[in-house]
Amino acid sequence: MAKQKQPRRLGDDEARAKLRMIRISPQKLNLVAQLIRGKKVETALADLEFSDKRISGEVKKVLNSAIANAENNHGLDVDSLIVSEAYVGKNFVMKRFRARARGRGARILKPFSELTIVVKEVAEQEAA
Repeated sequence: MAKQKQPRRLGDDEARAKLRMIRISPQKLNLVAQLIRGKKVETALADLEFSDKRISGEVKKVLNSAIANAENNHGLDVDSLIVSEAYVGKNFVMKRFRARARGRGARILKPFSELTIVVKEVAEQEAA
């Protein structure tokens, strides 16, 4: 007997993309995620294009991937998409040390994070 298909976690009008192992702290990544949350996709892409943050290029790639998933896998209209959710999670932390005076060591933490973007198709009067 075959294993039963898992039910879809998102609605029929939603698509998502996820990027894991991003070498930046979740706090810094959340600043960029807040920038695009709740906006239309075109506006969010423009905001990321002109953002001064280092990580905004990676966030833009994830948003483009979510848009492509919506269009190709779920047949949604690209012009009526908004960023319904953009949330950040913690991943693991690399621990390093720096040699200090008198034979001591100082701990250096290099955090990783993950980003999930969910786009949703809305009616035109709701998006405006």
